[in-house]
Amino acid sequence: MPSKRDVWYRAIAVAVVVLAAVVAIVLVGGGDKGGTDAAPAADVGAGPVDREFTITIANRAATPPTSRVEIPVGSTIRITVTSDVADELHVHGYDRKATLAPGVPASVAFRAGTAGLFEVETHVGGLVLMQLVVR
Repeated sequence: MPSKRDVWYRAIAVAVVVLAAVVAIVLVGGGDKGGTDAAPAADVGAGPVDREFTITIANRAATPPTSRVEIPVGSTIRITVTSDVADELHVHGYDRKATLAPGVPASVAFRAGTAGLFEVETHVGGLVLMQLVVR
């Protein structure tokens, strides 16, 4: 039978492990730069942008094909997507969304103020349209 001291040490060890796991989840899991919505972004609306991307979706395929695109931190970008089916455009990390209606272009425009790797995808179809690398 373990002594009270052994039980006490085990309880402390378990508490330390749980606390470390919570801290790791908050610090690491809360900002994965590839799929979270925690990064701040300023809307740029219909104004001028540094880079513009136009993507067409037809038969579950993106044109141009999925690729990595690099832009400098602080750049303003606009992503315009036209889909042949209803869906939702989403820029992970910047929490920018647009409703996609069949045949109607939809855009998101923002200042990319946080460095990292961010996926641009459709939510319903799960189609990755591009990977945005902000450096």
